[in-house]
Amino acid sequence: MSTLTAEQRGDLAEEMLPVAAHLAVLVHGEGGPEDIQDVLAGLGDAQRNALIVVLAGLVDPEQPMGKALGWLEGDEHGALMVPRWDDRTPLRDLAPDPVLEDEAAYVDPVAVRNYLEGRPGSVSPEERLQAVVQGVRRGMTYPDFDRMHGLTVGSTSTFISRTRRAFAARGDVFPTMFPPTALSVEQVVAMRKRYAAGGVTDLELAMTYGVNQQTVAKALAGVTHRDAGGPIRAKRGSKPTKTSRVEFNGHTGFGMAVPIAQAS
Repeated sequence: MSTLTAEQRGDLAEEMLPVAAHLAVLVHGEGGPEDIQDVLAGLGDAQRNALIVVLAGLVDPEQPMGKALGWLEGDEHGALMVPRWDDRTPLRDLAPDPVLEDEAAYVDPVAVRNYLEGRPGSVSPEERLQAVVQGVRRGMTYPDFDRMHGLTVGSTSTFISRTRRAFAARGDVFPTMFPPTALSVEQVVAMRKRYAAGGVTDLELAMTYGVNQQTVAKALAGVTHRDAGGPIRAKRGSKPTKTSRVEFNGHTGFGMAVPIAQAS
């Protein structure tokens, strides 16, 4: 199927949907091995591959094993082992953990950016991981990625959990998902001045200084670093005043409060 265009793959998948439904009906009791073989024998390689994809798409990976496979019956010798009906283990847990290459593996920054922005396209596990890490550092959540890429709720969270386990098994350090929350006095002053000049958002500042948006918002509003210097962001509906400003001593790196009379 890799040689087909996206449109051709879509058409082929749609063509295989009735076949998948027929096969499901046969497997669930309305046919035998010979009937199933007859259906599969009439398919070419591309059709078989498309059929597999369609069948996989019909299965909910969050479905518990007891519900998904409980319809199976053992033979008279008890040779067929079936999950119990009360087995709540989701099918997703049967999927193997993602196999990540070593640190030298090539990562396409374009693929990472496209995945981060919700654009369609294939990505490797390494590229997907980098995109999610960058997104979380910008304030995105795992459900955001699920929605952007049409994934089942919990898919991204499961991917990260499995990838984290894979890193631990190899003895590697998993990328820091959440950025540091500390800012230097110099950074706070520069950030406040840049914001006061206009044309920049909290998110852009967070990306520039490698912190989360909440840290930026608190620094701009003076909740933290009150005496660091630079213009404090006014509350909504009010205007900045001279009382909200503190001069900055660039030589020592410390902020010094200046009386209102001197600031005018």
